Amino acid sequence: MLVLLPPSEGKANSGEGAPLELGSLSLPGLTGAREAVLGELVELCAGDEEKAREVLGLSEGLRGEVAKNADLRTAGARPAGEIYTGVLYDALGLATLDADARRRAADSLLVFSGLWGAVRVTDRIPSYRCSMGVKLPGLGALAGHWRAPMAEVLPEAAADGLVLDLRSSAYAAAWKPKGEVAGRTATVRVLHAPTRKVVSHFNKATKGRIVRGLLTAGAAPEDPAELVTVLRELGYVVEAEAPGKPGKAWSLDVLVDEIH
Repeated sequence: MLVLLPPSEGKANSGEGAPLELGSLSLPGLTGAREAVLGELVELCAGDEEKAREVLGLSEGLRGEVAKNADLRTAGARPAGEIYTGVLYDALGLATLDADARRRAADSLLVFSGLWGAVRVTDRIPSYRCSMGVKLPGLGALAGHWRAPMAEVLPEAAADGLVLDLRSSAYAAAWKPKGEVAGRTATVRVLHAPTRKVVSHFNKATKGRIVRGLLTAGAAPEDPAELVTVLRELGYVVEAEAPGKPGKAWSLDVLVDEIH
């Protein structure tokens, strides 16, 4: 099973560890595209601060993120699972998983990123600020920049198993499973059952709990139909829609009564 996650906008500090080794990251087929984004981002943020803040869409209160990005090549690096914070990652609670569940997390979780493309939670990265919606001056829209290299690398990462897609729309734009891979992909929405609406905080927290539940249970569904069965066994109310034609993903709605 391969689980596709969005990153968090807020991130933990890099710490005092050794700096980034770009070539050591998982999915080495993305290295060239990563270097291109990293170079553009560092150059942008080492120059005109106001221009960088505008390009990155940062408020006055986030001005310090520009200097952080300028130092990405020399800043300390930590496992991505420690860098990403926020509602989904708090609910997932990687640090509190037992050893077997942590091993499963290392094998199955893939976090999408405007800067790195996608990384495993064990990949060592510095803290940064660069969402997938950014348009860098020399590269344009990052989602478009990542599509070609992702199309080459991600099908191999997905192998022949289930793909559980929990990404937000901005990150889903960087890679859309196609063909045979799409047929074993399940995209998930979390809906407030009484209103059937997506509530952002609630949506993220529930997705984090879903992933934690799958990891702690040692669940290994092989396809979307088995995933529906497993989620129901874990206590979730799931409505599933199988694709109407080949090359399309399954759509799963998880309905939750209480927002918490």
